[in-house]
Amino acid sequence: MESFEEKLEETAKRLGLTTPQIPRHLAIIMDGNGRWAEGKNLPRVFGHRQGAITVEKIAQFCVDFGIESLTLYSFSIENWKRPKTEVNSLMHLYTQYLIEIRPTLMKNNVKLVHLGRLDQLPPEVKKELAKTMELTAVNTGMILALALNYGGRVEIIDAAKKIAQKCKDGQLNIEDIDEQCISRHLYTAGLAEPDLLIRTANEMRISNFLLWQISYSEFYVTETLWPDFKQSDLEKAILAYAKRTRRFGDIKKNI
Repeated sequence: MESFEEKLEETAKRLGLTTPQIPRHLAIIMDGNGRWAEGKNLPRVFGHRQGAITVEKIAQFCVDFGIESLTLYSFSIENWKRPKTEVNSLMHLYTQYLIEIRPTLMKNNVKLVHLGRLDQLPPEVKKELAKTMELTAVNTGMILALALNYGGRVEIIDAAKKIAQKCKDGQLNIEDIDEQCISRHLYTAGLAEPDLLIRTANEMRISNFLLWQISYSEFYVTETLWPDFKQSDLEKAILAYAKRTRRFGDIKKNI
């Protein structure tokens, strides 16, 4: 099985880039499923089903490209406000998807991790999510982080509570609280911060996604609706990223 570096080298050569010009951690706000369905006079759930197919395709492309981590914004805490029928359909889709994707994850050596709060999720979703994470825990390839029942502000609140409890229990001193300490207590602990954040459907907002982690991420917005997002769209995003100069507050060039 090819290493990340070997895949990156192949991708870079094909796109006319160098390996440092390719993002190692890619985050995507998948938007436009409902609009895609409505544009075809179909129920919104059809858009979510097509979106799930796109997830599997894009995840495979990222594996093939040598991307080390892919984080997908799948369902936000705010999404519970949607019509009950739509939410129920989504939860059913998640249950099916978490079962059906297992062979593909194992074949590609992908590790699935969850970002978000588990308590609000239906029992069946929690059960299949736990099974899929347990099954793929030994995998050493790309990390697929699924933000399901996720909110950036809630994540920071949960991290603050964990840190406060450790301080109360004498496990942590106030002087020890710094950026690294906070990062270690976020849902994304152990993951590198995203290099590139893609948002589909031409929406110009963050929508409470990875508020701490994307402080220096590059943004790319496309008019393409998520169900129509394909390999060429992903490559356009990578090529746009390759033209950016990442300084991280400094004046020297990073890539």
